[in-house]
Amino acid sequence: MAWVLLALGLVMLVEGLAYVLAPSLIERVLEVLRTLPESARRQFGALVLVSGLICIWLAFFIGL
Repeated sequence: MAWVLLALGLVMLVEGLAYVLAPSLIERVLEVLRTLPESARRQFGALVLVSGLICIWLAFFIGL
């Protein structure tokens, strides 16, 4: 359970930093995402998902 809380906290930290440091950039990114077709957004989501899984695997491999 602690790992879930740690992961959720890290995601919230990164998301919060993005909104605090560059709110206008977030708005532009969202505008670009709106213009992409649904299939491209799904592919981007899958890429982010796989990248996250690789990061988690690497963290456990290194010895976290």
